Amino acid sequence: MGNSGLIPWSEVHSWACVACGNCCVGYRVPLKTDEYIRVANKYGYNVVEFGLGKVYLRLNRGNRCIFQQPSQGRWVCSLQNIKPLACKLFPFRIHSKPVYKRGDTSAFNYYGRTFYVYLDPDCKGIQVGKPSRRFRTQILPEIIQIGMGERYKQKFTTSKYISWTPP
Repeated sequence: MGNSGLIPWSEVHSWACVACGNCCVGYRVPLKTDEYIRVANKYGYNVVEFGLGKVYLRLNRGNRCIFQQPSQGRWVCSLQNIKPLACKLFPFRIHSKPVYKRGDTSAFNYYGRTFYVYLDPDCKGIQVGKPSRRFRTQILPEIIQIGMGERYKQKFTTSKYISWTPP
C-alpha cells in the first residue's frame, strides 16, 4: 500500500488488535539478521524466502504468512515470543519526517523527539476519532519504544486473544 492511504495517529480514537488476520495477508515481512537467525534456528530454513539482499517470512498459497494460524474464529501468530519488529509495529508506521505534504497531523512528541506516526487502514482494530487517553499515553509510547529498540515485549500493542501455541 502507498503512504497516501495511511491515517495520522491524531485521527485515531483507539486501536487494539482484534486478531482479524489482515496484517499477515499480502505483506512481505522483512527480517533483520538476528530475527532471521532466531526464526530459522527454531523452525528451519524453509519458513523464509530470499529476495534482493533481504530475507522474508514465507507466505503460503493464500498469500498469508505461514506462521498465522486460525483459532476460534480469529487469526493468531505462532511467532509471539520471537515476532519480528515489522510484525510488532503493524499497523503503525513511524517516520522521521511527515509523509504528507500539507495538513499533516501525525507529529507525536516523545521525550523531546518528534516522530511522525501513521496507521495502516487495512487493520480492522482502528477506531477513528479524537485520540483517547489510553491511546496517547500507553499505546503510542509503547510503539515508539519498540520501534526505537528500547522495549522488546509488547503489553498494549498485541492481541489479547493469544491462545494458540506452536507444537
